[in-house]
Amino acid sequence: MALETVLLAVGPKDSGRIERLAEAAIEVAEPAGATVVLGHVFTDEEYDEVLDRLGFDPDSEEATPDEVAQRHATVRELVGGLDAVDVDYEIRGAVGEHARSIVDMATRAGANRIIVSGRSRRPTGKAVFGSTAQEVLLTAPCPVTFVRVDG
Repeated sequence: MALETVLLAVGPKDSGRIERLAEAAIEVAEPAGATVVLGHVFTDEEYDEVLDRLGFDPDSEEATPDEVAQRHATVRELVGGLDAVDVDYEIRGAVGEHARSIVDMATRAGANRIIVSGRSRRPTGKAVFGSTAQEVLLTAPCPVTFVRVDG
């Protein structure tokens, strides 16, 4: 199966991981000529905060998850990295539970690969708090690349 679409999942905690995420996406997508879907997932609370911070009218037709994701600083930084090496991309946004939304977004995009990031945690921390990356790894419709970021 040819690699055509890579979903790079980003969220509110990824601002310090931009360089590593961009490198991973480019490493996978560039040789295959694949399109990277930059997917930013917000919880309801995060979405409301970002709408306010970016000056969106919540009742406006412009206040869609895709539009909000396009204006989010994390996504704009990733776009700069992809533009620098001429990798095609699309930007999508979603509101909901992170792992489920990532998997749904990958399915809708027809992704052949998902890239997620996370930090190292002790097994008890995962059991108590859950892990978005772990849930994506277990439920994804395609292979998943995990980018570990210490700290």
